[in-house]
Amino acid sequence: MTRRPASVAGFTLIEAVIAIVITGVLAGMVAVFITKPVEGYVDAVRRAELTDAADVALRRMMRDIRLALPNSLRVTSAGGVNYIEFIMTSVGGRYRDPGDGSTGGDFLSFTSGTDLSFDVLGTMAANPAIAVNDYLVVYNLGPGYEPGNAYQRDEAHCDATPANPGCNIARIGNITGNVITLDANPFAFQAPPLPSPSARFQVVPGAVRAVSFACPAAAAGNLTRHWNYGFNPVQATPPAGGSSATLAGGASCVVEYTANATGRSGLLFVQLTLTAGGESVTLFQQIHVDNAP
Repeated sequence: MTRRPASVAGFTLIEAVIAIVITGVLAGMVAVFITKPVEGYVDAVRRAELTDAADVALRRMMRDIRLALPNSLRVTSAGGVNYIEFIMTSVGGRYRDPGDGSTGGDFLSFTSGTDLSFDVLGTMAANPAIAVNDYLVVYNLGPGYEPGNAYQRDEAHCDATPANPGCNIARIGNITGNVITLDANPFAFQAPPLPSPSARFQVVPGAVRAVSFACPAAAAGNLTRHWNYGFNPVQATPPAGGSSATLAGGASCVVEYTANATGRSGLLFVQLTLTAGGESVTLFQQIHVDNAP
């Protein structure tokens, strides 16, 4: 004979339904209170990432532009894009010149096209070092001031015989100790001659040469850096050839450049706006440009 248990442990269907309903209500209440903080956190992260990207891009632009060859910065707008172009330098130095009273050395000649070598006074730059195939510029005055315009560099003319009278930039062919030898001496063909009053020169890396930053003026697009495309007498928009890299996406820029009355310095204003996921951040940067040749 089998005996029935006094009671059976468990829960009814109604109890299960009630538990599910209560759990759903509690989950909904939690979701209402937690949604806004989560959305706020996500928005804050996105804004922080945009701010960081804009800051990095502006710092890169500022670092490069501060190395610009004096009087080489030029700004233009074409096709809804702002272009900032300049010739980047790596180091500089002082060449031996008859005017400094030194004797018994090798001067940089502004009279003989066959005299290709000269002494560098002082210690040669080491980091970065001057290298073969870099370019040497003397007394750059900028576009409109030929022969003091490095953008006039053209191998077909500056290295020719007779050379173009508008050249103030030469390619370095050899370096031995403190003696630099040029592939050709365009300074001897300048009309009029334009030696540096302080006998100084700047060096342009052969693997960089001119650099351009391209940024849309209104509609968001890519902020792009172009380099190593050569020297263009007329600013190219965009530059052809060379290399390029995107610094930031979803970018738009306002760019203004003002040179002071003496022409010895300038001020570049850049307003960079980055947009992503419905969020926008805007950063401003004023970059001092040294134009003393």
